[in-house]
Amino acid sequence: MKFSRRRFLAIAAAVPVVGFGSRPAAATRWVGTALCATAAITLYHPDGDAARRALADCRAEIARLEDLFSLHHKNSALSRLNREGGLTSAPPDLTAVVSRALDFGRETGGAFDITVQPLWNLYAEHFFDGAGDGIGPDPAALEATRALVGQSAVRVGGRAISLGSPGMAVTLNGIAQGYITDRVTEVLRRHGISQVYVDMGETRVLGTHADGRPWRVGLRDPIDPARITQTLPLADRALATSGGYGTRFDSRHHHLFDPRTGRCANHYLAVSVLAPDATTADALSTGLYAMSPDEAMACVEGFDDVGALFTLPDGRLIRRGTV
Repeated sequence: MKFSRRRFLAIAAAVPVVGFGSRPAAATRWVGTALCATAAITLYHPDGDAARRALADCRAEIARLEDLFSLHHKNSALSRLNREGGLTSAPPDLTAVVSRALDFGRETGGAFDITVQPLWNLYAEHFFDGAGDGIGPDPAALEATRALVGQSAVRVGGRAISLGSPGMAVTLNGIAQGYITDRVTEVLRRHGISQVYVDMGETRVLGTHADGRPWRVGLRDPIDPARITQTLPLADRALATSGGYGTRFDSRHHHLFDPRTGRCANHYLAVSVLAPDATTADALSTGLYAMSPDEAMACVEGFDDVGALFTLPDGRLIRRGTV
């Protein structure tokens, strides 16, 4: 059985809180999927036909970007990059996302690294193919796989992307959903729509709700996802959450790895990041999750207009930055 690294996070990370009041303007909604995650758009616009045309353009943009970033589509640009070890004429969106991912890797001291896909493959084969013993992969196999992880071997120049070693592979699951969220938001902005809630597995809002208040986003309890632990007001901001509960191999092993050790990161139950754009929120929530508390707090302070909420294993909540 194979799972997307972020599929369950999209379901369990952040949801709009019900309660739209008197609805001063009509709400137009769309619900579907993006990169195997539940996706939704809510917008307010006085012209229903114009709103539906905007949503049609959003759906087309989602489909276009999935053809670039999906690991499940064997002919996607990302799948071809991993299969061939390089692309000489990569699509501009792919080079843009990979370049930004490399920047986040440097800014997080290597805690965010898109070359962790071999680790995912190793753990998935160990646990899902019946060999899992609750201990984790064989140490020798883990060390051999760790040799394939390291963004310093990735080269981007113009339209070309290359992976430095045979067997290396890239996943964009820690940043692509945020990027798609931002692209969809820009599509709506070009249509002149300024009151928008977009959830592509990560959340971004434009403006405020139609009744004048901020949009409200509920954070689910990482232990009991049926329960919302708190509500955050959002206006012209983005939110992303990472948690090991998203895809668990067993009680101790999950899909979020520290690229520097090859082992599952277990400093937190969940990390939520608020940022001006969803790409930043997505990448930082993934990177911070792999960091120790001291590393993570210092990292947050290095970004402007970024806030983070860390849920510790004992349930305590730590806030840093602009929350």
